[in-house]
Amino acid sequence: MSTSRFMASGSCGAGIGSERRASDLSLKKVNVPSADYCREIESYLCRKNDGHVIRVVGPSFELVSKWEEDGIPLKVAFRGIDRHFERYYRKGPRRRPVRIDFCEADVLDVFSEWRRALGLPLAANPSTIESGDDAPNVTQGRRGPSLATHLTRALLRLSNARASGALDADTDALIDRIAQELETARGSARGLRGEARRAVLDRLAELDRQLLDSIRAGLTADVNAALEAEAEEELAGFRATMPADAFRRAREGAIHRLLRERLSLPEVAVR
Repeated sequence: MSTSRFMASGSCGAGIGSERRASDLSLKKVNVPSADYCREIESYLCRKNDGHVIRVVGPSFELVSKWEEDGIPLKVAFRGIDRHFERYYRKGPRRRPVRIDFCEADVLDVFSEWRRALGLPLAANPSTIESGDDAPNVTQGRRGPSLATHLTRALLRLSNARASGALDADTDALIDRIAQELETARGSARGLRGEARRAVLDRLAELDRQLLDSIRAGLTADVNAALEAEAEEELAGFRATMPADAFRRAREGAIHRLLRERLSLPEVAVR
């Protein structure tokens, strides 16, 4: 669905503001210059605001232009906007349309999570990306859930993914084995230290790779090509300044993230 026709008239039109319509826009292929980037954001925000037009001009335009400068893909920005609106909806009946400035913290949070998932350093902009041993540790200083909690969540999501019917029956044996290993690891996760904990983390990373490799092997060539194209598009703002090996790793990370997103798969590995 094109958003340009809505911006030409300065209105989103009646009935366009449904949650589903706004979420569907996040699947578009978009890699655009600043003015168009801001129009895409403005149009998406319009839909989230049930058709109310809140212009992205002045300081708001500068803010959104900075998002593009920092390499924030439009789909990542859309997910940040979605996150802000989800929290807004939970507060009860809405009183006024939301300005894009109020979504900034959520957009930056989602961008940080996206970069972490792809193994990209949390640098100020794409030109500062390094590779190999010189790349900063993106997880340093950040505490996540406990290992036991992580394993519990992974088991639940794996079970839900299977129950949804999204996974092919050919993966059943592998899922059973992974689930059993996760259950065993969860029983001994508390109190693990040093080499014992490292061994568990390494095994979780291997199980994660096995799960994703198995699912990718069952996809058609067209689906795999579409995932690869979408992953490269997400990283378009970084490619020119990234070393080839860093881009390759980030591209694989993006494909894995897209697979998890499409199939509601857990991230078995601990980042």
